[in-house]
Amino acid sequence: MKAWKRYACLAAILSVSSTVSAAKDLKVYAASSLTNVIDTIAQDFESQYGISVTPVYGGSSSIARQVLSGAPADVVILANAKWMNYLVNHEVFKSDAVTDLVRNSLVVITPNTSKVETFDLSDISAWENILNGHRLAMGNPATVPAGMYAKESLSNLGVWKSVERQVAPAKNVRLALTFVERHETPLGIVYKTDAQLSDKVKIVGEIADDTHADIVYPAALVKNSTQSARFFQYLKSDDAKRVFAQYGFQ
Repeated sequence: MKAWKRYACLAAILSVSSTVSAAKDLKVYAASSLTNVIDTIAQDFESQYGISVTPVYGGSSSIARQVLSGAPADVVILANAKWMNYLVNHEVFKSDAVTDLVRNSLVVITPNTSKVETFDLSDISAWENILNGHRLAMGNPATVPAGMYAKESLSNLGVWKSVERQVAPAKNVRLALTFVERHETPLGIVYKTDAQLSDKVKIVGEIADDTHADIVYPAALVKNSTQSARFFQYLKSDDAKRVFAQYGFQ
């Protein structure tokens, strides 16, 4: 066989091999508050099934828009039903492809060096004294689920109108956590699971679940391939449930 034909055959083999490998590389688009837990679940899944998983994280609104625009997601996991319904309504997938995975809760945090230990979350003067003219870090209440839940809670607690102008709206909840970790804001509202991961902040208040809509993380199977369906089922397995519980999800 001539040299160029050998190279052509080799190139063809490598191309087929690359295609097969790419087909097994699952793309999981997930809310940023799931970063650590999905990283762990993906690693466990890869170890058991030999199927590579590439997680992509971001705000739920951003992810929903990316998927609608054709992002190569096999599975998508968001932080509230609104943005999942957005994808269903735009016929990206049907509602029967969606399942509720886990729940979460909201907490108020401050830098761990702060003298604040706890306060009445319905006390307007307490918020004003602690903020002292500075900002309150939270997800953007217009688009980020954590911010939407936080606004609903603070409204029901009767303090939203007093703190609204001091809000530092973050594009995702992990960024709100970072603001507090860096002492850029004296207070922040994040998911409890995020607060528990950081040794730079402390929880000074737990927001009652009955002050906001249920914080539910729906997951959807976008591409119904054998590999993606297997990962989707794995998310609901006992092994995955133990990992979710390990990271504080309910």
